[in-house]
Amino acid sequence: MGDSVDQRWVPLSDGNSIPILGLGTCSLDKPVKGETVKAVKAGIEIGYRHFDGAFMYGNEDEVGEGIRAKIADGTVKREDIFYTSKLWMTYLSPALVRKGLEHTLKSLKLDYIDLYLIHWPMGLKPSEDVLFPEDASGKILQSDVDFCETWAVMESCKDAGLVRSIGVSNFNHKQLEMLLRMPKLKYKPVCNQVECHPYLNQNKLLKYCKSNNIALVAYSPLGSSQDPKWFDPNNPIVLNDPELRKIGEKHNKTAAQIALRYQIQRDIVVIPKSFNLGRMKQNKEIFDFQLSDEEVKAIDGINKNCRYITLKQLIDHPKYPFHDEY
Repeated sequence: MGDSVDQRWVPLSDGNSIPILGLGTCSLDKPVKGETVKAVKAGIEIGYRHFDGAFMYGNEDEVGEGIRAKIADGTVKREDIFYTSKLWMTYLSPALVRKGLEHTLKSLKLDYIDLYLIHWPMGLKPSEDVLFPEDASGKILQSDVDFCETWAVMESCKDAGLVRSIGVSNFNHKQLEMLLRMPKLKYKPVCNQVECHPYLNQNKLLKYCKSNNIALVAYSPLGSSQDPKWFDPNNPIVLNDPELRKIGEKHNKTAAQIALRYQIQRDIVVIPKSFNLGRMKQNKEIFDFQLSDEEVKAIDGINKNCRYITLKQLIDHPKYPFHDEY
């Protein structure tokens, strides 16, 4: 599919399609009240139609408020908006999957979600209000729930019309294979949303996903926010990379715009998160130029297999996805 001036849609295996550029809404710290509403409304006004959220982010009520406001004033119709949400780890028990989805729909005050993902392959002790249940010593309480059983209920949510498409996030290729080999599989995951940027280019996982007609969606496509509570501040900063800056100078673009363009030329959906209006606009200005094959190859060459989001507190979970290479 060719690029338009301001967007491109990628076909999914179930017949639906997803905008290749979206706006992430994750706020690691609880955002100032009203900040997410304002960002979503501004995003729609400047042309974003794809918004990526999750129960875990704690602001789906404001995302929904922003979307509904722009529908109410006639800027967009519901069918113009593509919204992604995610089922949190404490809801992976088959008995809680539908409850998790209904919680999100109630927060958004929308009738359906365009794409619903299993947020992580790892289950935690079932809970409807505590994100990371702990024992008296502070250890996170795990669950051995089989995500294939979770998936079967996700399929029923699609059949019920509550979601248009279903997929996964943070799955490695072996875990994807487990889903694809389910004896009674009705719908295969349309996508796998993972950390992906020039320092973690995910080439092997991308090749696997493409061979199975699974779209790759890149979160943190510009690298880490360097928040020490979540990331190792000693990790290199993607946007300071001299190769990205050099290529950017040639095209009169920022390093961030080069990093995003690199991904969309690999048919990877990108969901950069910024509530800064200037950066939101800049991140959209990636459809008016093309990287050469040599430039894409040069960016491939700066890969460091550097993962910022590791969730190390769950490294001993039997379904921890990052022990495998991809």
